[in-house]
Amino acid sequence: MLSLRRRLVLIHLLATVATVGATAVGGWWQLSRSVRGQLDSALLALADTEVGMLADTSGAAVRVHEAAAGSAPLSLTRLDRLVQIIDGNGRVLARSANLGGDKLPVPARLLAQLAAGETAFDTLPDAREEPLRMVSVPALVDGQRYAVQVAGSLDDADHILQSAAILFAVMATALLALVGWAGARLSRQTFVAMENIVDQARKIGDSSLDRRLPHPGNDDEIGHLVDTLNAMLGRIEQAFEVQRRFTADASHELRSPLSRLRTEIEITLRRPRSNEEYVSALRSCLAEVGGLTMLVEELLMLARLDAGQQLGQVELASLSMLAQDTISRLNAPAAERRIEILLQDELAEPVQVDRAPVSLVLRNLLENALKFSPADGHITVRLQRGAAGVTLSVEDQGLGIAEHELPFLFERFFRGTGARAGEVDGVGLGLALSQAIMQAYGGRIDAANASTGGARFTLYLPGTA
Repeated sequence: MLSLRRRLVLIHLLATVATVGATAVGGWWQLSRSVRGQLDSALLALADTEVGMLADTSGAAVRVHEAAAGSAPLSLTRLDRLVQIIDGNGRVLARSANLGGDKLPVPARLLAQLAAGETAFDTLPDAREEPLRMVSVPALVDGQRYAVQVAGSLDDADHILQSAAILFAVMATALLALVGWAGARLSRQTFVAMENIVDQARKIGDSSLDRRLPHPGNDDEIGHLVDTLNAMLGRIEQAFEVQRRFTADASHELRSPLSRLRTEIEITLRRPRSNEEYVSALRSCLAEVGGLTMLVEELLMLARLDAGQQLGQVELASLSMLAQDTISRLNAPAAERRIEILLQDELAEPVQVDRAPVSLVLRNLLENALKFSPADGHITVRLQRGAAGVTLSVEDQGLGIAEHELPFLFERFFRGTGARAGEVDGVGLGLALSQAIMQAYGGRIDAANASTGGARFTLYLPGTA
């Protein structure tokens, strides 16, 4: 089977051949009609002249009106023209001198046409050494039927048409050669660039996503395609890198509690212990299992969000009531650290939001604020309506966020300086999970440092503009 390149070249060449051939044939046919039409018009004009003179004979002998040799200038209208006058029965009454002893043919078909008053044109390919074109014009003089026949050579017309045919053939051949060469060259350049792209694409695997397809250097469709594919490779590389980092971080975060759990179990089983020691070990193991369970649930939720799956059906609830309920649930752990959670509701009218995602995200933000807030401080939850819709902000009185950590705050398993030092529990999934949830529902979370020195997280709620 022919390759795509050869098929395209062949189709292009066939289409060009058909177009050029049809144009050449049409041009030659139109030229042929024009040349023969001019010859027929000249013959008919001379025949009409003879018919007019025949009507003026008034009983005189019928003759062809020719100028005597040397008595008049050369008549171009009679040059190479054979003239013959016949009666209704086809009998020759007069003829021009250049006919000599010959006569123009008068077949029975022609006599019938003349009798019917029709002007007839005929082509005589074998009448003389040259092909002739003849016109026969009927005339009625004093009740007698006559006909004037005028014939002219087709040799000049045929030479013109032959020259035109050769010219058209040469032009068509040259045009086809030029178009074929240009098409082959263009297709070769195009497909060489495509073959280079294909070769490079075959070499790109999951371990070499940093490679890019070669750009042809032209700002055309192939260049745009390469730019699009390279941009797609960049996104794939970024996604793979995120997945690698996510997998490595998840493995690390899972390995640590599992190692601690195994170590504690092994130490407990080394020798017999009292019931109180077994209970203490089991409670410690239960705490580790609880942390592992929460980590796995958060990872599964992130996986579902990455796959585009919603968390559940929409259940609307009042934002003010939702904030009050979430704060009341966290009042007990906040009181243990002597931290007060304040609600500033600045909404003029009730706002309905989706209960599940907003409740989960607000709880994560408040728990995060509790971890970083100093004792005897307070956390402010503020509900406001702005130009972009309703916002919910959580502001603490902690040390704030380092400026160089702000761009990475919502990345998975990212933990700030204090968290990495072991001052705060957690695995670095809370903010990443909250951001992913809000983005899945059409919202977002922004982080900044408040003017009071603490951190402020602003939640932009979807569908509240």
